[in-house]
Amino acid sequence: MFSVTVRDHLMIAHSFSGEVFGPAQRLHGATYLVDATFQRPELDDDNIVIDMGLAGREVRGIVAALSYRNLDEDPDFAGTNTTTEFLAKVIADRLAARIHDGALGPGAQGLTGLTVRLHESHIAWADYHRTL
Repeated sequence: MFSVTVRDHLMIAHSFSGEVFGPAQRLHGATYLVDATFQRPELDDDNIVIDMGLAGREVRGIVAALSYRNLDEDPDFAGTNTTTEFLAKVIADRLAARIHDGALGPGAQGLTGLTVRLHESHIAWADYHRTL
């Protein structure tokens, strides 16, 4: 399996509901390092997994739409704990939709998997993997 990863970052504000979150129940900020890894079993005709420039552009667009916002005020996330794990899935699903719509070019049709990793700190992160 071949893979290529592109990286960006995300800055948001949010709060959580539930005793398990302790002080994070209050409004707080979070900065994540975002890695999107694209997988395929064979390289395409140009011997690449994905056009890294297009991949970076699409990841940046998805992250920009979430950045510098209080996710508690976003109707799409009403009543939802926007945990690191949850946000990794949101980004992966939005990226998969862009791949499906052709935004990453025709070579992206050979992709078979996508993993989004959100680094919450230098010692903790969460991944979401999905097939394409």
